[in-house]
Amino acid sequence: METEKIMSAIFLIAVLILILPAFLSTNNKIKQFLKNLSIWAVIVLIIIVIINLIKG
Repeated sequence: METEKIMSAIFLIAVLILILPAFLSTNNKIKQFLKNLSIWAVIVLIIIVIINLIKG
C-alpha cells in the first residue's frame, strides 16, 4: 500500500515537471495565470471529492 502512494506521488511530480513550463509560458499575464490556476484548482478539488466518495 505504501509503495502505491510513493509511486503515485512520483508520477504526479513527473507530470507536473512536464506540464509546468508550458503552463507558465502561456500564462504570461497575471490575470490569465490566476484564472487558469483557479480552473485547475477546481478540477483537482472535484477529482479529490469524487475519489473520496468512491472510497467512502
